Order: sequence, then structure tokens, then C-alpha cells
Amino acid sequence: MADDDVESELERLRAENAALKASSARRGGVSFKVSEKGGVSVYGLGRFPVTLYKEQWAKLLDLADDLRAFIKAHEAELKSKSQ
Repeated sequence: MADDDVESELERLRAENAALKASSARRGGVSFKVSEKGGVSVYGLGRFPVTLYKEQWAKLLDLADDLRAFIKAHEAELKSKSQ
């Protein structure tokens, strides 16, 4: 590979990396990725990613109102992680 090709590829990768970092920062550091096994991984919620298959995410999203109600009903029992 010629030096010019390597330089242009390096510059392209730097720009792509900067764009990805900016995108993550706008969402509070949360990002998504397709896992090796075809699941959807969510990064930035904790130390490890949360990975579920699309059917599991759909089921969880359908229960979003129930989950919010559950959290509200058990507010006194739940702990908050300090940021």
C-alpha cells in the first residue's frame, strides 16, 4: 500500500472515530452494537453491556409502561447508583 493510501485511510478512520465518539456523547455515552451472535448490545449503562435478542427487546419495550409503574410503586425499596 502506498504511503498516500495509508495516510488517507488513517485520516478516514480518525474522522469516523471522532464521529462515533460525538454520537455517544450526545446520548449520554450509551451506544448500540450488533453482537457476534446477532443480539442487540447496549453499552454505557454499566460495566458490562446488556445484550438481548430483538424479540426480547421488543417484549421489554412493550412493557415499558409497566416497568415505569413498577419502579414508581417500589421507589422506597430501590437504590440509585450515584453517577
